[in-house]
Amino acid sequence: MKKSLSIFLISTAASAFAVHAQAQVVVIANNNVRDTSASKADIRDVFMGASSNLKSGSRVLPILLKGGPAHVEFLVLFIGRSDAGFQSSWKSQVFSGQCSMPRTADSEKAMVEYVETTPGAIGYVLKTTPHDGVKTLTVQ
Repeated sequence: MKKSLSIFLISTAASAFAVHAQAQVVVIANNNVRDTSASKADIRDVFMGASSNLKSGSRVLPILLKGGPAHVEFLVLFIGRSDAGFQSSWKSQVFSGQCSMPRTADSEKAMVEYVETTPGAIGYVLKTTPHDGVKTLTVQ
């Protein structure tokens, strides 16, 4: 049992490192967002509902993917939670009346379209997904 748990933990850590090393997800924003970069903490705070502004004071509106590789990688790299943990955190905030759940997109294409046409919108897609018409934020 201990050996299986150790192998699982090592495997999980190796997977997280591999995903982090490759970083195939980019954070995108509507062109009216003043920021060109953000810290990981800023991104986490916005997508966890703790803040609605980036460091310049730009008010942002997060949009989430309903699932898929970009969503999973985004959660690992920027949120540090599994999808279940992320959803649980949001549900407790929603049920306590603190906020409402962010808008969701069915696909990366739909996310890019929403971010492009919605002032202040911020989201994420795989680097390989066409995202002309939006700005890519550098995350430090």
